[in-house]
Amino acid sequence: MMTPLLRSALVAASLALTACSILPKADPLAVYRLPPLASAAAPVSASPYRALRIATPTASRSIDSERILVLPEGDVVKSYAGVRWSDPAPQLLRDRLLDAFQADGRFPRLSGDNANIAAEVELNGALLAFQTEYRNGQPKVVIVYEARLVDTSTRQQLAARRFAVVEPVAGSKVPEVVSAFGSASARLAGDVVAWAATVR
Repeated sequence: MMTPLLRSALVAASLALTACSILPKADPLAVYRLPPLASAAAPVSASPYRALRIATPTASRSIDSERILVLPEGDVVKSYAGVRWSDPAPQLLRDRLLDAFQADGRFPRLSGDNANIAAEVELNGALLAFQTEYRNGQPKVVIVYEARLVDTSTRQQLAARRFAVVEPVAGSKVPEVVSAFGSASARLAGDVVAWAATVR
């Protein structure tokens, strides 16, 4: 004969199973990385600084995340649902810059700030925008990076410059947005490399 305690346990288990079956299932999260860089042309001349460290840029809390940001109207900040970046945006940019400097070849010794390696100069700065914006109804990827080159021995700033890239998106779907981020970040990284190599 079933005891009251056992009956209560069976009823509770049955209710729990029923509740589990009616709860909506979460959509799977798609994780995107930046598309790889295309091969770079041979550099014109070498930089006088042989060892360069690339630091992860600072960013606001909304940008320093794995969300793929979009501004559909005005200053309203949202993110694409069900997707995210493989790493926070500042880290994505640091790695993109590192790839671009390596492909260029003018700085023989490169490192990121995640490695404890000595360097003559450090590239640091602030990531001010890393998002899609709708301008006149058309989506465009916007990346703004404020770069600084600093002498690591004296901590003196050698040079500073703001880089901004706007890349049209060929559509409105997330893969098209990610592709535009790849093109925009490649253009920006190329501009940063060309500038850094001229600093004396």
